[in-house]
Amino acid sequence: MSKIKARKGAPYARILGVGGYRPVRVVPNEVILERIESSDEWIRSRSGIETRHWANDEETVAAMSIEASGKAIADAGISAEQIGAVVVSTVSHFSQTPAVATEIADKLGTAKAAAFDISAGCAGFGYGLTLAKGMIVEGSAQYVLVIGVERLSDLTDLEDRATAFLFGDGAGAVVVGPSEEPHIGPTVWGSEGDKSNTIKQTVPWDQFRNSDVSQLPLDSKGEVKFPAITQEGQAVFRWAVFEMAKVAKEALEAAGLTAEDLDVFIPHQANERIIDSMVKTLKLPEHVTVARDVRTTGNTSAASIPLAMERLLATGEAKSGDTALVIGFGAGLVYAATVVTLP
Repeated sequence: MSKIKARKGAPYARILGVGGYRPVRVVPNEVILERIESSDEWIRSRSGIETRHWANDEETVAAMSIEASGKAIADAGISAEQIGAVVVSTVSHFSQTPAVATEIADKLGTAKAAAFDISAGCAGFGYGLTLAKGMIVEGSAQYVLVIGVERLSDLTDLEDRATAFLFGDGAGAVVVGPSEEPHIGPTVWGSEGDKSNTIKQTVPWDQFRNSDVSQLPLDSKGEVKFPAITQEGQAVFRWAVFEMAKVAKEALEAAGLTAEDLDVFIPHQANERIIDSMVKTLKLPEHVTVARDVRTTGNTSAASIPLAMERLLATGEAKSGDTALVIGFGAGLVYAATVVTLP
């Protein structure tokens, strides 16, 4: 017989508050077109993107996260000292160690909260949310702060016609806490590593460090290109449209719901064409509000779902208590989907 004593937490978990931060600088498609041969009409028709936000020197990954987190904590009606864990999903924090989550936890004024980063690309928010739910039910934390944050402008090749217009910067955060009823459904998640080359960094850090200039790609000015995110657009599009619609359906079924039960659909804000295709495949009723934050925020990877959630609530397009299906998918290829009650 085991001598280990189990610790019991809350029966269930729920999202209690949400906050977002978008950098001050708004970048229209015209700026992107200064470096690539394309048109505003082409960019909008291919992605739905009209503008995106790019961070300045002061708007670091940590700084944006702290701004978003402060709003989420206030929205949840708790204090930073009550946060027991900070989970940050990002692929654009350039310091390999320590985790940026530790800096965020300290500057927010938590009481030495557990803090760590995860790398799960555009599915990172869903991964973090699942971890937070487990901590609360297991009893290792009463309140967990989940942050999705990116400075993808640092990892964008502005001369790559396929990706230059896609990415934006920002941070979104939620506070997850205890609940007497289930307000976060079962997570359907996974990975398809055989497709990992469809979204990747152009040059690994070690190759970038060890290669001489003649072995590295150069930009139009003859300068060495910094590693950037690249993707096989058509392959990713097909995977997202067909495979992720199946995952979304599985998440609905796992929660014991149908599309008719939904009030809101918040998919990863990758591309409006993907969003439209998923809406059609899922046969979502007209009453379901669909997040389309991609139009003015671009693809912010791990930050896209909480940012879209925050905007829907702020504009009144969605309201507290609504039932929402959220799904993230991206580099890896990884995915995570669940149904939540909005805070």
